[in-house]
Amino acid sequence: MIAAVEAWRAGLFERRQWMRNVIAGAIVGVVALPLAMAFAIASGVKPEQGLYTAIVAGLAVSLFGGSRVQIAGPTGAFIVILASVVARFGVSGLLLATLMAGVILVAMGVARLGAVIRFIPDPVIVGFTAGIAVIIWVGQWQYFFGLPAPAAGPFYAKAWHLLLSLPRLDPATTALGAGSLALAVLGPRIPGLARVPGPLLAMVVATVAASLLDLPGVATIASTFGEIPRALPQLQWPQAGFDRMLLLLPSAFTIAMLGAIESLLSAVVADGMAATRHDSNQELIGQGVANIVSPLFGGIAATGAIARTATNIRNGGNAPLAGVVHAITLLLILVVLAPYAGKVPLCALAAILFVVAWNMSEARRFVRLVRLAPRADVAILAITFTLTIVTDLVVAVNIGVILAMFQFMRRMSAAVEVVEHGQASLLQELADAGLERMPAGITVYSIDGPFFFGSVDSLERALSWSREPPRFVALRLERVPFMDATGLKRLESSIQGLHRRGVRVLLCGASLRVLRKLVRAEIVRRDDPGSYFKDLAAALRYAQANVDGDPARPA
Repeated sequence: MIAAVEAWRAGLFERRQWMRNVIAGAIVGVVALPLAMAFAIASGVKPEQGLYTAIVAGLAVSLFGGSRVQIAGPTGAFIVILASVVARFGVSGLLLATLMAGVILVAMGVARLGAVIRFIPDPVIVGFTAGIAVIIWVGQWQYFFGLPAPAAGPFYAKAWHLLLSLPRLDPATTALGAGSLALAVLGPRIPGLARVPGPLLAMVVATVAASLLDLPGVATIASTFGEIPRALPQLQWPQAGFDRMLLLLPSAFTIAMLGAIESLLSAVVADGMAATRHDSNQELIGQGVANIVSPLFGGIAATGAIARTATNIRNGGNAPLAGVVHAITLLLILVVLAPYAGKVPLCALAAILFVVAWNMSEARRFVRLVRLAPRADVAILAITFTLTIVTDLVVAVNIGVILAMFQFMRRMSAAVEVVEHGQASLLQELADAGLERMPAGITVYSIDGPFFFGSVDSLERALSWSREPPRFVALRLERVPFMDATGLKRLESSIQGLHRRGVRVLLCGASLRVLRKLVRAEIVRRDDPGSYFKDLAAALRYAQANVDGDPARPA
């Protein structure tokens, strides 16, 4: 259900709820101001486009998303992929890719894939977010130290160029950046400023200092990107063509996947903080609508922002009204204070992004995984982290997920056991069958675990006898939760191979779900009453009857 409708039914739009949500929304709007501009600049677009994104996308997610308290806008996770799209296809290409990503997100929500996104393994998520944090941190050295722009190229080449350029740093820019970083980190600890967000404090103080001191060589938003317009741009459709859309499809899919992961992670964090419960599929639809509408007004990709969502909750926000007020606050700031925003030093925004990168890296969580996680998971973490830095996010996530899938299948196959049972462990089944001892010439096995393509070798190894094969093999399936096509095919092949050796296979005890698959694959046939039994006792009676020469009838 749409969270705004749910909140209305719950009475969260009543007048007594207004004040807390208006205050929370206004505070979040102020917090979002420097972040939106900083993320836009780092993504390779103009700072006002970050504001457009926070306004338009933030409003759309609050109205159509699946979380009552989610705050959306541009985020640091998008910087790397958006900057690469701008470098290859220009800003117009980014707008079209964002719109396409929005359509993909809506389709994912309609297809009810919200829960599937959560299955991306933790080492992959931590690995690529830490890698993105490193790229953001290094990418801001240019503005923080006042260095010349590095030449286009891979990350490591740019990093090496910036390192070589450090002796040519601008002292005034570096000093102002260092002061901004100190305020962003330590400002809230100053008496009387505890409730002032560190990024806002750093931006305001740095802007005032740069204006009063008239520091030479300090780049500002206006000197680098021009003045910020005092209104939203007119509605316009991005230039699209079939060939262009095909070229942009991989980038659009990456933006959609990253947006889905970020927004659902943020919604989960919000649920824990606010004791709410989000609708993951509706959240994907809301994020999709936001990313469709945002580029129509010049905005870039948006997703749920964990830090801004947490700020909303901590300040009393409990309804989508707070997100709406957040968007309105940013719009008023854009209309009224746009001329002053042009005076913000870029080194102050770089300092803010340093803090964002540190928080995003989750260094403690990264180190904890390295110390305590299984070695295979540590390897996946390291590979994803390294590939994010030396190649790109798409390659890193794809390879990380594939490696995690292989590791999961290896663990699942190792967990599947094919166990042989002797008479001592089957006393109850023998009693149920009315037998005092095991029928001659029968061996009983049970499969414990899912019988899929990664685990079929366990059965084949168990059935590879070095001694004379038995006359019957009873195969218990009570503990098999599912079988896939490969498992069914290999089971059929094993049964046929045993039949050629004169061994009759008695399947028994399958769940209804597994039994339907066995029937559909014609492994269990209705015209062969001896191919399947409801339980082991029935299979044992059948074997006893055949040993005694009775007609082959299922018990």
